[in-house]
Amino acid sequence: MIEWIVIILLIVIVVVLFYQYSKAIRQIEQTARELLEKWKETELEQVSRERAQNLFSKWKLEEEATIRGDAVKRSQAVTRGLVTECLIPYFPDFPYNPKDARFLGTPVDLIVFDGLSDEDVKEVVFIEIKTGKTANLSKRERAVRDCINERRVKYYIIHQLVDEGNNQLLDMKIK
Repeated sequence: MIEWIVIILLIVIVVVLFYQYSKAIRQIEQTARELLEKWKETELEQVSRERAQNLFSKWKLEEEATIRGDAVKRSQAVTRGLVTECLIPYFPDFPYNPKDARFLGTPVDLIVFDGLSDEDVKEVVFIEIKTGKTANLSKRERAVRDCINERRVKYYIIHQLVDEGNNQLLDMKIK
């Protein structure tokens, strides 16, 4: 009978050990799965980040040339426009005497004192020159145009008195 008790006891010990072994294996497998998933996420995230960085760098290099080319074209257009504004009075189709034109640049390009070279000014003409594809006025240019069209134009003489003995500016008189 003692033999049966020992055999049963050994069977119970084997079952308990097998249960403990199975439990340990499950925990090890679970931990291994978690570590693998965490590594995959980290690795995938790092690979994705590197790929995105590489794609961005490639895009930036490709677009930089386009952006620089566009900037050069715009700069050339602005320079061409500025030169044209200065030279327009000397073009054959310009309707006024070039001697009567004065380049202002902003907010209007030219002021023409028609007849000034003959000392008989007939009119004062404000001219805005546009050389691009569109001839849209800026907000400031529209404001000046509207002011002139509404005849809100004045002419003043400012006389600045000077004390030449002390080399000082005195009162300013507006007439």
